[in-house]
Amino acid sequence: MADDDKKIPEHYGMNVSSLRRSATGFVLDREDLAGDPVVQFEDWFRHACETVPMDPNAVSISTVDDQNRPSSRTVLLKYFDEDGFVFFTNYDSKKAIHINANPNVALLFFWSDAARQVKIRGKAERIPATETLKYFMSRPRGSQIGAWVSAQSSVITSRSLLENKFQEMKQKFSNKEIPLPSFWGGYRVIPEEIEFWQGRRNRLHDRFQYSRQEDGSWTIERLSP
Repeated sequence: MADDDKKIPEHYGMNVSSLRRSATGFVLDREDLAGDPVVQFEDWFRHACETVPMDPNAVSISTVDDQNRPSSRTVLLKYFDEDGFVFFTNYDSKKAIHINANPNVALLFFWSDAARQVKIRGKAERIPATETLKYFMSRPRGSQIGAWVSAQSSVITSRSLLENKFQEMKQKFSNKEIPLPSFWGGYRVIPEEIEFWQGRRNRLHDRFQYSRQEDGSWTIERLSP
């Protein structure tokens, strides 16, 4: 039976309100926090790397289009430092088009096992091509070829087009160093606010928000759960 011929039930959906657990995560007090949120993030990220079974660097990034409609997707954080948080993408992708028109973005890390979230708001900007090249050359060869193959976010008629294009590019670059595509590179999210969310029992979570001041310093405030 073709997909179009599959009968859709008159009423469908699920009530998932009973799926709940009481988070019994760590206590997070003001005196536990580093003065710099990136230092605090590094502490939490190291813990996630030790406890999250897959992709502790997975992060949701939200952008808005030219009609202010939000869009979210998951990317992989590749590195971070005092300047911000870096990920890579196709410069013709929807997220890149959104960022070029409106650089305000939001990032969300969610580490379920530790009942922790980190929410980041800031502006995204392209990193220098030299920085992108350094990362690109560290990627597995298949991933390098994949960057050439996919016109990210564009409509395609079948997967076979991707597979054929991959084989074509694999042959083209056989026994050669794969060059950096001009349409592919990195963005750095420069944070303006970073919130650390620690799940606690009875939904009385611990939340602390760092806000960047004009002089570059950070203020820290506790938020109600």
